Amino acid sequence: MAYQDLREWISALDRTGELRRIRAEVDPILEITEITDRVSKSSGGGPALLFENVKGYRGWPVLINQFGSARRMQLALGVDSLDEIAARIHQFLDVKSPAGLLDKIKMLPMLAEMGKFFPKTVSSGPCKEVIRGNDFDLLHMPVLQCWPQDAGRFITLPCVITRDPKTGKRNVGMYRMQVYDARTAGMHWQRQKVAAEHYRDAMRAAASNAGVSPAGSTAAVDVMARSGGGAIEPEGERPRGKMEVAVAIGTEPALTFAAVIPAPPDVEEFMIAGFLRQKPVELVKCETVDLEVPATAEIVLEGYVNLDELRSEGPFGDHTGFYSLEDLYPVFHVTCVTHRDKPIYATTIVGKPPMEDAWMGKAIERIFLPLMRVTLPEIVDVNLPVEAVFHNLMIVSIRKSYPGQARKVMNGIWAMGQAMFTKCIVVVDEDCDVQDVREVVLRVANHIDPERDIQFTLGPVDSLDHSARLPNFGSKMGIDATRKWPTEGFTRPWPDQIRMDEATKRRVDAMWKKLGIE
Repeated sequence: MAYQDLREWISALDRTGELRRIRAEVDPILEITEITDRVSKSSGGGPALLFENVKGYRGWPVLINQFGSARRMQLALGVDSLDEIAARIHQFLDVKSPAGLLDKIKMLPMLAEMGKFFPKTVSSGPCKEVIRGNDFDLLHMPVLQCWPQDAGRFITLPCVITRDPKTGKRNVGMYRMQVYDARTAGMHWQRQKVAAEHYRDAMRAAASNAGVSPAGSTAAVDVMARSGGGAIEPEGERPRGKMEVAVAIGTEPALTFAAVIPAPPDVEEFMIAGFLRQKPVELVKCETVDLEVPATAEIVLEGYVNLDELRSEGPFGDHTGFYSLEDLYPVFHVTCVTHRDKPIYATTIVGKPPMEDAWMGKAIERIFLPLMRVTLPEIVDVNLPVEAVFHNLMIVSIRKSYPGQARKVMNGIWAMGQAMFTKCIVVVDEDCDVQDVREVVLRVANHIDPERDIQFTLGPVDSLDHSARLPNFGSKMGIDATRKWPTEGFTRPWPDQIRMDEATKRRVDAMWKKLGIE
């Protein structure tokens, strides 16, 4: 099912009993976080919450925890199981080049279906119901301060839209934004994110236009601040100029989810959202910048970042369960705000798991399994445990066919897009259920000789990894917990795992009720 907008999605949540309306007055400073944290850590993730009486913000309801359960993730994407989406992806990936006219004719229905995914630009939309210029203050919105040591209030669920200066392709990413004052906010795109690359490309272009040599241009964009926030450069060499940015808040669920998906840079998130919802995303032109935004968004912030301006951003209570520390990032300047009449402010909180983002991460895990198998077809299943905040631990089961294959899989994963940040990879045999962590621990503890089976490597790590030796750079570990073969130098007998025979299990099943144990 494709939801037209956030309001239709809220109606669906209401109709299915997945929403609680909070009419008591609640403060956006810390109180909404404490309430939501308790709800999100309850059984099954608790309901979505719509705060209708936010202190100091009459007429600005706040939606939170909209994705905070397995059922709501399925409802958001219009499926009974996330495996349905994985199967659709697999179907497209399995297309073979047509050998003749008949094969080409057979492909026509699939090509027609793909046509439904592309976004389309319309003349106007609900996000233009109110157009405001200098009379809008960012704190007219009920922006949350989530945790006591946060540096201020943060916009936490924005769809940040940028354009590749080289190709013109658009990117939609989700980067938190610390509100500094009425018209400016931090733009927390970490060094490895697509928008940060757009920013660096804009700097290179500006440096080139200013007559800076290629070597000087590279130096001007590749020296990074302490934890890899904004790009800085030797004194006096930072190029001047601007990069246009638009921010959509309160989009329909497929687009919000698409903004957090680690998609290939060449694939627009608007198209991914169209694929997920099986219907194109409608876009409208911005008023003051050359970008397109979702026509049905609740709120749109238009503006730019200066190429020669950085500002301290953070601390911020992050999804690791720890505060990410203060660092330098670009500054977003608002030039125009458009919004719907009586807009709904959509937000989220992150912190010690499990929280709402845990369910989004598990959905990504399921949906992108087919894409991982394209590169590494031996992969059977993957588990990114919520407690390891996704990038810290990946458990992988494989069909082992040759010696050293587990190590090949580790290196393949570290070479795969955002998976390069995975701090620890554990590889087990295909008969191990990676979703059963107790079984995984049993296998790892019994199957490894630590010196032989643990591999260390150095490379890029997540900017939020406060334990890394350097910002954005540190060590990673792979554990080969598969059975060892003689061709891997293991010459001792490998014992069978203890299992009861099926005949005995069936006999006990038949007599179980009579035993009176339960």
